[in-house]
Amino acid sequence: MVCRLADSKIQQPASTISLQVFYEGNVQGVGFRWSVRHAAKGFDVTGWVRNLPDGRVELNLTGEEEEVRAFLDRIVRGELHSLIHKQTEKKLDKPVSARGFEIRHD
Repeated sequence: MVCRLADSKIQQPASTISLQVFYEGNVQGVGFRWSVRHAAKGFDVTGWVRNLPDGRVELNLTGEEEEVRAFLDRIVRGELHSLIHKQTEKKLDKPVSARGFEIRHD
């Protein structure tokens, strides 16, 4: 469901959120992106994950808030826990454009 406002901005339903999450630590060259994509199969979220040149991993996702929070919790409490030293997140204004959940190489 998409709502249009008078100023033509597209907004998500109140219960849907989109986040940009950055992971720092030993998160590249260890299967981190693959593990995140694999974990996403158990959740109703769409988005993508990619390595950044500065050594961080970026995750962008959209879904129902409860589902997004459960997915992020699975990442930090699962097998990837020991690899993550810092996680930061930012709410996005627009839904993440992706088909399912994918690894990006851009």
